[in-house]
Amino acid sequence: MESGVALAPRRGPCVWRAPETGVFAQARPGSGRYGDVSREGRRGAGRGRSVERGERSDSTRSQTADPTGRVLTVPGEPGPRTCLIKDFETRPSVTHLLEHPFMKQAHGKDMALRQQLAVLIREQQELGCRAKTKHERISTRKTLHVESCLDDDLVNLEALDEEVIISRLQRRYEELQIYTYVGDILIALNPFQNLSIYSPQFSKLYHGVKRSSNPPHIFATADAAYQGMVTFCKDQCIIISGESGAGKTESAHLIVQHLTFLGKANNRTLREKILQVNPLVEAFGNACTAINDNSSRFGKYLEMKFTPTGAVMGAKISEYLLEKSRVIKQAMGEKNFHIFYYIYAGLYHQDQLKEYGLPEKTPPRYIDNEHGKVMQDIISSKLYKEQFDAIQDCFRIIGFTEEEVNSVYKILSAILNTGNIEFAAITSQHQTDKSEVPNSEALENAATLLSIGSEELQEALTSHCVVTRGETIIRTNTVDKATDVRDAMSKALYGRLFSWIVNRINALLQPDKNICAAESGMNVGILDIFGFENFTKNSFEQLCINIANEQIQFYFNQHIFALEQMEYQSEGVDASLVEYEDNRPILDMFLQKPMGLLSLLDEESRFPQATDQTLVDKFDDNLRCKYFWRPKRVELCFGIQHYAGKVLYNVDGFLEKNRDTLPADIVVVLRTSENRLLQQLFSSPLTKTGERRLSGAAARPSAAGVPIRIGGAVPMATAAAVRCWSCPVSFGSLAVPGSSRQRSGAISRQPPSVPEH
Repeated sequence: MESGVALAPRRGPCVWRAPETGVFAQARPGSGRYGDVSREGRRGAGRGRSVERGERSDSTRSQTADPTGRVLTVPGEPGPRTCLIKDFETRPSVTHLLEHPFMKQAHGKDMALRQQLAVLIREQQELGCRAKTKHERISTRKTLHVESCLDDDLVNLEALDEEVIISRLQRRYEELQIYTYVGDILIALNPFQNLSIYSPQFSKLYHGVKRSSNPPHIFATADAAYQGMVTFCKDQCIIISGESGAGKTESAHLIVQHLTFLGKANNRTLREKILQVNPLVEAFGNACTAINDNSSRFGKYLEMKFTPTGAVMGAKISEYLLEKSRVIKQAMGEKNFHIFYYIYAGLYHQDQLKEYGLPEKTPPRYIDNEHGKVMQDIISSKLYKEQFDAIQDCFRIIGFTEEEVNSVYKILSAILNTGNIEFAAITSQHQTDKSEVPNSEALENAATLLSIGSEELQEALTSHCVVTRGETIIRTNTVDKATDVRDAMSKALYGRLFSWIVNRINALLQPDKNICAAESGMNVGILDIFGFENFTKNSFEQLCINIANEQIQFYFNQHIFALEQMEYQSEGVDASLVEYEDNRPILDMFLQKPMGLLSLLDEESRFPQATDQTLVDKFDDNLRCKYFWRPKRVELCFGIQHYAGKVLYNVDGFLEKNRDTLPADIVVVLRTSENRLLQQLFSSPLTKTGERRLSGAAARPSAAGVPIRIGGAVPMATAAAVRCWSCPVSFGSLAVPGSSRQRSGAISRQPPSVPEH
């Protein structure tokens, strides 16, 4: 029925008929869409769309010499015919389909049908046949053969422990079978190569079929979420987690691709827009790290919105924890956000570097590295130029205006020029520790691109105003202070620009109210965040990332173990309880108030005289639990025993990163800009969806607001989770649910490859 095939009741044998058949059979000359079609044409057209099952007389066979006509003959049935409607907006719902005569005839025969099915299954098992699923396209000789086997779901094995799981996954990985089920969980191993299993052919293969009919696939997870949404009229959520580099971002792309295929709308432009969202956002939010060339440096929650009949009608993005500190400084072997290299290469090949004040030979400080080959890579690499062209296409397809795109490029170029502003100390008769800008070229370039005065910008960088008892006092900044103000301005520009892009995407992809009211629509949410990280040097950013992953792990434990076991007990199912590591105590250590780690960090950040040393001392004095330790003979460090292993954090810069202050003088200057986009960025604070707060003062999100509240994000949704593994060996510990019982929501977790520490 999902494919648009209906059963037309008639006298004699059953006839399966496509919707077009009824249209052709009822068409009359001069009426309807097919009014001009001749009788012979109608007979030939109907012949290709109806298959009669049953006996046909010799006279019927001799009506035509065409062998196709002998097989596909349309019986001339009197009376009106009812069939399914292909329009997604007016198709009958599942409830209406259950009232169809074909479905009603099975009412009250459940036991008999089950017995017949059991007999058929037993006969097939005795024959030893392995199930095969064929997928054919009409008018083609190509057939896709797909086989499923017992190894597809590891819970079918008699013995299930860590050693068995690893060996089975290792064998499947060597055969390039990267997807494996463990009950309701989907495990995905990153193959680090392109596989030809994501074509439209495979999308059709995994459309509306039982999970056991085909081998494990990410499309099956997306299809299960979609079918659960349409069938039960309940929102769905797919959570993607795993170690950095395990393939989470690519899995998110594939899920969006398949959901867009399933929810085909009449508006093809809308589908194209949705597919361009991820590449655009990732150009601004992803970067190259030591272990991943395309690492997500922010958390993304994408909601795909559907009509009650399952047609996609819009999308909405929320962003979390953008790693703004990467704009001004990157660790050794890492790079800045992708967009800086894309725009530099694109402007270079368009001979527009001078227009944006960017040097041709010396790379800006913010994208320079220890090897000194940045400019060579930008000029010679075809990838950067191709990505720049792709980003321009993304802007155009989604609906950004040319003026908006030019403003985005100007702000990005202004950030690079701001990083080149240098300060020097000067000493006068009455003042010391005063700074100035000896070379004004970068300052003037940045001011021009931001459409503000260069003198006002220099004054805001080298001095600040203090109001005391109604009097305004101007104090000068030292070189270090001026440098901090410069970097804070760059981070604020990039962070607000990123939020504005998210807001603009949401505005351009919001559902059309004429199609469906917002309250009657349904959503499939996709949570894709940075994976668990443990580098040689871990700082404030890694702490925030790993806390978010701790919360996802807790959410996973609750839904796969705790809630499932509670359901067993409530239903009286005799099942042995599965032991698992509950990480709630670790989360309590981080999140509890007022003595949790994040609360202590916020408290110390309020003291002007606090230092990183006093911060780590406060942690040591108050965090008395087995998950926290302070290594001996290592200053400004502390360790955390995470669910994925031990991580050592360097406290250097924790307080400054947590404060994330932007001087009021900089805000005042930027608000005077003649650039309308820049005025919007600093006119009021922005929410996580990029919208401006119109009432109330929104304070900077402190460390206590760092973790992503998974449970609160989708309170009414059936949640699914996706965990990825980056390699088939050294998986670390893995807890496996003891049942393969299906829930109404699809679980698509791809477990992370956690290194041993």
